[in-house]
Amino acid sequence: MLVVQNLNYTSPATVLFQRLSVIVTDMVFIYAVKECCRSVREEKGSKDLLGHPFFILAALLLWNFGLLIVDHIHFQYNGFLFGILLLSVARHLQGRHLEGALLFAVLLNLKHIYLYIAPAYGIFLLRSYCFTEDNTDGSVRWSSFSPLRLVALGSIVISVCALSFGPFIAMGQLPQVLSRLFPFKRGLCHAYWAPNVWALYNMVDKALSVLGVRLKLLDVAKLPKASMTGGLVQEFQHSILPSVSPSITLICTLLSIMPAVLSIWHRPRGARGFLRCLVVCALGSFMFGWHVHEKAIIMAILPFSILAVESREDAGIFLMLTTTGHYSLFPLLFTAAELPIKVLLMLLFTLYSFTSLKKLFRGSILNPLETTYLLGLVAVEILCEVVYPLSPWQHTLPFVPLLVTSVYCSLGVSYSFIRLYVSLLRQDGTDKHKQL
Repeated sequence: MLVVQNLNYTSPATVLFQRLSVIVTDMVFIYAVKECCRSVREEKGSKDLLGHPFFILAALLLWNFGLLIVDHIHFQYNGFLFGILLLSVARHLQGRHLEGALLFAVLLNLKHIYLYIAPAYGIFLLRSYCFTEDNTDGSVRWSSFSPLRLVALGSIVISVCALSFGPFIAMGQLPQVLSRLFPFKRGLCHAYWAPNVWALYNMVDKALSVLGVRLKLLDVAKLPKASMTGGLVQEFQHSILPSVSPSITLICTLLSIMPAVLSIWHRPRGARGFLRCLVVCALGSFMFGWHVHEKAIIMAILPFSILAVESREDAGIFLMLTTTGHYSLFPLLFTAAELPIKVLLMLLFTLYSFTSLKKLFRGSILNPLETTYLLGLVAVEILCEVVYPLSPWQHTLPFVPLLVTSVYCSLGVSYSFIRLYVSLLRQDGTDKHKQL
């Protein structure tokens, strides 16, 4: 199993090891969920156990559809990684900031995708931990800066990184490690487009090229081949719109998270303000990042669950994001035998999410337009799984169902991202109005 060249190796013992190891490491995730539930704000008044925010949060996290299919059916080790992330968040909510920083440093060295949310951690710890006091208007009091706290944080980060990268540096293998951490030659999008801005960008480029050929404004022989929809992981050139480079995606990602990061610097609202910024950073990197995989949406959904049980507005955004994001994971399970499994599992999780949050906040959470959009996912599923396979285009254009799924889900994820930002900026406006 450990021989790199043995690509087709398989055995019952290997499968058993993989399955059991995923289950055992999920204990970290379960413990983290328990700690998050301890940090949830509750409304006054008696409720039955099933209606408590901490119970709903536990169910939303432990029964998360996306994490379940990615780890236990598609097979990966995301559970214990998200467990460390949630445990780090819980420690910050509990005011144990050094523990939270240590856990995130460990997490970042376990999987570098969490680098996208590092700005939220860095600015929050610098603003709310290294600076110990604020002015009366909420701005930072520069004289309250604590060098000792900065040294403590720096020592934690440097120690963890030294243990992680030290052996590679000693053996002269650091360039090899960095080249594998940032494989820019894989192309802008994954073989199946993650539902983000670049999926919409690709779709517009494709539509313009087809329209241009039909109107005889473009020569089909001079256009690039359909590599975007060819199902291959590679670099490609857009036909009409300017091609996107890794540096452009980095700039777009930084611009998308900058207002949220500046928000927790100028108007810190404690650990929950940090948590909202973390979700924005995770979602911003998903929307604009380079070669984003569809399962990266879980990095925003899981921590957002904590805010969803504390606010009606957040609950509405959460339902839009989680339903759309989870449905975008359907192409990971593509065999006929897996179809009823993924449909039933998602239906159970989605129905519970809607009914529990509706009961918690005593009323409807989504508006009619949002509800109509989510019902459209049913039509997309019928089209992609029932109607299109029976059509003559199935053999000539096999990637159309993936394209439809990606583009439709991109609209919902983009809408959720915009709504989340609107709520963040509205809070900033409210804080400034109170001070005036």
